[in-house]
Amino acid sequence: DAVELGARQVSKRISRCHRVEGLVRRDAAAHCHAGEVLGDDIGRVFEDNFLIADTIMEAEFPTERWFWFDPPFNKGQSALLHKQPDNVWRIDFQIGWDIDRKKELQEENIRARLDAMLGPGIDYELVFLDTRDETLIKRYSETRRRHPLSADGLGLADAIALERKLMRQVAAIADRVIDTSDLNVHQLRRLVIGELGMNAGSLTLLFESFAYKHGVPTDADFVFDARCLPNPHWNPQLRPLSGRDRPVRLWLEEQADVRLFLDNLRDFLDTWLTRFESEGRSYVTICIGCTGGRHRSVHLVERLAEHFRQNYEQVLSYHRELE
Repeated sequence: DAVELGARQVSKRISRCHRVEGLVRRDAAAHCHAGEVLGDDIGRVFEDNFLIADTIMEAEFPTERWFWFDPPFNKGQSALLHKQPDNVWRIDFQIGWDIDRKKELQEENIRARLDAMLGPGIDYELVFLDTRDETLIKRYSETRRRHPLSADGLGLADAIALERKLMRQVAAIADRVIDTSDLNVHQLRRLVIGELGMNAGSLTLLFESFAYKHGVPTDADFVFDARCLPNPHWNPQLRPLSGRDRPVRLWLEEQADVRLFLDNLRDFLDTWLTRFESEGRSYVTICIGCTGGRHRSVHLVERLAEHFRQNYEQVLSYHRELE
C-alpha cells in the first residue's frame, strides 16, 4: 500500500513508484492554444516514472499546487507540491522515463533519496502500511477508484499482486509494518498519532461533494442530501459545467432554496464544530451529495469551505466525481 516515514517534526510516506503514460489527443487540442504550441507533439505518447511522497510538516507554503522545475533535491527533473489534510504535503517527484525500477527500489537508493528530501541530520523511521488482499479489493470497490497499475490492462487482483512484488524491497527495510486490514481511517489516524508521536494539531475540516448514484463516502462524519434543491443539470447551457464554474454558481445563488439550505448548513456547523473541537476531535469530514455530484453539491462544498477558512487553518475541499 504505502511506506510512511515518521520523524519528530517531519515524516515522509512513499506510496508508489510507477509509470505514467500521457496522451495529448488531437481532437481535444485541435481548437485550443495548446494545440498550436504542441504542434506535431499532439497524439504522441509520453512515458515517465514518478515517486509520490507525503510529508507531514508545519509549512508556510500556499495551499495552491506548486510546480518546481529542476529543484535542488530532484536535479534535472520536476516536482509537484500540493496540500492534503493534517499538515500533509504531497510531493510528486519526476524520476525519469528510462530508470531501472528494480534498482530504484534497492535499500541504499531508497535511503539516499529520503535523505536528500529530508536534509542532513534528520532522524526518521520507515513505516510500511499493509493490508490483506481481500480488504484492499473491497476498498477499491467501495471507492470506485482504479488501481494505478491497472492501466497496463491488469485486473485488480493482478495489479495488487504486482504492487506487492514491486514494494517487497521497501517492506523488507521498513522499521515497522502496520496492518491496516481491520482499521478504519479514524482508528489508523489515532494509531499513527499515538504510536509515532505526531501532533494532531488544530481541527482539520474536509468538505467533500459526491454523487449518490456512486455511493456515500465511507469516512463521512456528516452527510447532507442536496437532491431536493433546484438542479442546473436541466439547463442545457449549464449541464456540461460544474459547480465551480461561474455561470452555475450565479444560477444557484439566485435560487432561494439554495440560499436557505446553505445558510442553515452554515449555522448548524458553526454551532457544532466548536463542540467537536472542544472534545479534542482533530478531523471532521462533511459530505454533501446530489444526483450526479457535479453541480449542487460542488457549489455548496465550495461555499462552505470558503466560509470556514475564515476561522480554521486547515480547511480542504474535495470533489469526488470531478477528480
